[in-house]
Amino acid sequence: MLQRLSRGFLSLGRYGSRMASTLPTNQAQPGEEVEVSATVKRIREELAADKQKLKWRSPIGDRPEDWSSKLKLFSNSEQTSDFIVMMQRPIDLSPRNMRQWWDNRKERIERHMQQFIPDRHKILGAELAAAHFILFRGGAAKFVSDSRWHRANEDGEFNLPNKFDPGYKVEALRCDNMTLYYEGLENLRCLDSLKFLSFHNVKTFDDWCLDRISGGGFPHLEVLDLSGTEITTNGLACLYRLPQLKLLILDDPKGTLELELATAMLEESMPTLKVVGADVIHG
Repeated sequence: MLQRLSRGFLSLGRYGSRMASTLPTNQAQPGEEVEVSATVKRIREELAADKQKLKWRSPIGDRPEDWSSKLKLFSNSEQTSDFIVMMQRPIDLSPRNMRQWWDNRKERIERHMQQFIPDRHKILGAELAAAHFILFRGGAAKFVSDSRWHRANEDGEFNLPNKFDPGYKVEALRCDNMTLYYEGLENLRCLDSLKFLSFHNVKTFDDWCLDRISGGGFPHLEVLDLSGTEITTNGLACLYRLPQLKLLILDDPKGTLELELATAMLEESMPTLKVVGADVIHG
């Protein structure tokens, strides 16, 4: 009997050790660890290579290993369609072409300098920020309860606060004979007390500029001078946004039949508006 029991326990022990050897364990063998780490490393390297391929390639000339000459000063960093067309043309170093290139460069710089600066409006407020912008470029500004026209002196200096003052409310702005671009008009916004606005002889003022001015937030604007500008009949349609407008000054409201018809329709839709020619006002 005892011999039978001892034999049974011995066979059970052998079967248990065999089952334990076949059960899965969380412990990996040394060879398996090396294989897993190599696979993970390979996958990471492939992912990094794919990410590198998906990145935008740097243009030729901007990479560190590329050679660049001193003529890079004349290159265009924007890489627009105009630049591509220019590169397809033969090189023209004539005085006329060089002057045109220089004028275009100055225009780009001026457009950039006239861009809207949020910090200036935070410090000065909309009223003083607009006055600073116009006076710095040779214009004039008039404030509520002040009969003087503020202008910059010969040195470009003017006497206005350099921080927000609620007592300064712009009533009139003169931008006559200025070089004012579309980007700079964004500095004229939210002038609730503005009643007079003149762009007389501003050659860069066109229909797009008038569209921005009409939506700039001038609820009490009464007089708008557009004589000497590049305004066409297409731009006059946006003046409905100025409900208090009473006087509109153009070069010649009866210059063409199309312009005469447009001004007549404008006066009919805005009963308080009167359109006059520049010779009546500036003559």
